Amino acid sequence: MRYVLSLAVALIVTLGLFYLMYYMISGGRGELMKVESYQMVDFVRVKREVEPEIRKRTLPKKPPPPKEPPPPPRLKVAESPSPEAPQLRMEMPRIAGYKGTGGPFLGAAGGGGSGDGDIVPLVRIAPQYPRKAAMQGKEGWVKLEFTITETGSVTDVVVLESRPRRIFDRAAVRAILKWKFKPKLVDGKPVSRRAVQIIEFKLEK
Repeated sequence: MRYVLSLAVALIVTLGLFYLMYYMISGGRGELMKVESYQMVDFVRVKREVEPEIRKRTLPKKPPPPKEPPPPPRLKVAESPSPEAPQLRMEMPRIAGYKGTGGPFLGAAGGGGSGDGDIVPLVRIAPQYPRKAAMQGKEGWVKLEFTITETGSVTDVVVLESRPRRIFDRAAVRAILKWKFKPKLVDGKPVSRRAVQIIEFKLEK
């Protein structure tokens, strides 16, 4: 019974509070202020439908070939005179028996040198005349001893005597090393041997 009474009292109090709030809101007139009209603004974003533009690539048309091919271009080449080699004038001394050639001589010995009778030079190279001796007009000779191998080449050169001393020695040794001799035959086979040769240095007058 008490529960029912308390519930009823709570309901009456709640209704009284609602009525009091309504009375305060209505300003004592017992009704709410009415708004005649309301304006509502609605923003709607419209998406534009844009179709992508498709570009088509086409190859350009080739021009028609010419009826007649164009003539080849003419090339002009500048003409330049060929350079002339300078001519050097040098007074070189000539060695007797070699005619001043300074090149190889094929044949037997004769002039410009002397030695054993059975020594037959096949290739002789003229010695280079020493420049200082040529300028001073000096002449002379060199006596050489050397070995002729089985192939006819020259090795083991020794200067035995020279006049004037040491002026023509080096030129004579360098020249004799380039000579070729006929090798000595023993029972039909070539053998090495020692030989002596004199090389003369003379200026042509």
